[in-house]
Amino acid sequence: MERLLFIFNPHSGKGLIKNSLVEIVDTFVREDYEVTIYTTQAPKDATDKVIDSIENYDRIVCSGGDGTLDEVITGVMKSNRRVPVGYIPAGSTNDFGSSLGIDKEMERSANIAAKGDLFPCDIGKFQDDYFVYVAAFGIFTETSYATPQRLKNALGHAAYILEGIKQVNNVPSYHLKIEYDEGEIEDDFIYGMVTNSLSVGGFTGIIKGEVGLSDGVFEGCFVKTPNNPLELNDTLAYLTGLKKNSDHVYTFQSSRFKISCEEELPWTLDGEYGGDHSEVEISNCHEAIDILVEE
Repeated sequence: MERLLFIFNPHSGKGLIKNSLVEIVDTFVREDYEVTIYTTQAPKDATDKVIDSIENYDRIVCSGGDGTLDEVITGVMKSNRRVPVGYIPAGSTNDFGSSLGIDKEMERSANIAAKGDLFPCDIGKFQDDYFVYVAAFGIFTETSYATPQRLKNALGHAAYILEGIKQVNNVPSYHLKIEYDEGEIEDDFIYGMVTNSLSVGGFTGIIKGEVGLSDGVFEGCFVKTPNNPLELNDTLAYLTGLKKNSDHVYTFQSSRFKISCEEELPWTLDGEYGGDHSEVEISNCHEAIDILVEE
């Protein structure tokens, strides 16, 4: 009998997992797993739990938002032990789950986590940390970790938008040098992200072109500081899909990024605070994690 560790955040989304918990565990038991259940108690708790106990399990399944998945994947990466990971989305947004074809119907997602196919997925390395689908800086990026959980539960994705509006009147600009596979750029930016997802923050129009979750490269998107309202409107039209091209946004693919700033720049990793850094190195860990997806 294989052993399965089920880690879930009881506060993600609206706490709806409590209504499906019996059915989820029953799904695992019917597939002949010996199940251990662990509820997260604090930020980074899932990472510590995985590192401390991964050698005792044949499969790890987590349920929560993208931040919970990030913590579990980080734990697996830091343990240097390749154990399949299942994901039951339960957060306010479901960026990475949607990219993998895993919807928010919990019992269906539990079936996928129990007996789906293994998908070797790229994972991002950020300094000595890891991220699953996005590392970002600039306008709106503080929104995901600054929005109170009670507001996320009550309003869902609208809570992020409401929190983000507070930042619009005070947009910081950063002078950056960005080195990547094909060269380097230097400019002033209000926003930037390195992603491995079909959507970010619930929006699908930001990522352009072909996106492969196991192609060895990430998608970079960097928004230049607008000099006037016309440039701002052009940028917003591009990011929301109303325009196919913009002179005010750099987009390209690369397996590595080195981003240098004249000051310390606050980052987010999968929606969680990633620290302040004047220089970061981001690299693609090609097919580093096996994630369960639908057959």
